[in-house]
Amino acid sequence: MDLLVDLKKGKRGAIAKAITIVENDQTEAKKLLKKIFKSSGNSIIIGITGPAGAGKSSLINKTAMVMKKLGTKPAVLAVDPTSHVTGGAILGDRVRMSESTDSGTYIRSIASRGATGAVSRSLRNSIRVLEFAGFNPIIIESVGAGQTEVEISNIADITVVVFNPNTGDSIQTIKAGLTEIGDIYLVNKSDLSGTNQLFDAVRDFIGDSVRNPVILKTSVKKNSGITVFAKTLKDMMKSKKQFKEAKDKERLEAELKDIVLNNIKEKIDELLVTDKTFSKYLKKLQSREIDPFLAGDKITKSLVK
Repeated sequence: MDLLVDLKKGKRGAIAKAITIVENDQTEAKKLLKKIFKSSGNSIIIGITGPAGAGKSSLINKTAMVMKKLGTKPAVLAVDPTSHVTGGAILGDRVRMSESTDSGTYIRSIASRGATGAVSRSLRNSIRVLEFAGFNPIIIESVGAGQTEVEISNIADITVVVFNPNTGDSIQTIKAGLTEIGDIYLVNKSDLSGTNQLFDAVRDFIGDSVRNPVILKTSVKKNSGITVFAKTLKDMMKSKKQFKEAKDKERLEAELKDIVLNNIKEKIDELLVTDKTFSKYLKKLQSREIDPFLAGDKITKSLVK
């Protein structure tokens, strides 16, 4: 298979083709994954999340360039939580990361889909393609969009949360679930006023937690703090390596559950199209003869015996 040979050499066209297969063609994706799975699981995954407008793309652009100079071979997957049709975040991310692309970093935007663990499935397999092609670390960028954030932190070995002092509700945002997931917290755009107050708020609110995360300031505009951030990531890559095997076991368990649940859902969707019990209780529900919960229980009992 020429694709595998080119993929192993890290050829960009082959990587792009393989990730497109993973995203869009389940039958071919299964064949591809069968061939590359044993070679996967060796790269450190860095998840970078935080509110929209925190400056993640520009930050990743500069950080990837420094990490390359530090002897690593980074690749970036930017998760677009909106649509694979409009491509909303795709063009913007690519433009803001053009410097690191030119210096050899592979960057790809992938769309989140609606199925259970869909971000995870697309992302997990795209990561495996990049691992096979020799990239390490693999940086995942996601917009701070609730469930996506949690999924990213489950996939990542290192989670970075980025804040921006210009966002009026930044301190409130800190309290909204981001406190549990970060290994590193960044106050980005630190050239803006309000930086010190936000930094102090993050340190006071998160710094004393059991996990003892690293808290840093960065500014792409002034090119400050980027090298410290990149070096911190490189050091953390070494320390996280020892926990990787245990974390991988957890991730594979979660992935297997996702696959089984999706398989069951697909089977049930197919069954319901032709199931007479479903039609019968649907009509009773629509005519208000029974309530939705009773209808659901009756249908479930007929399917799961």
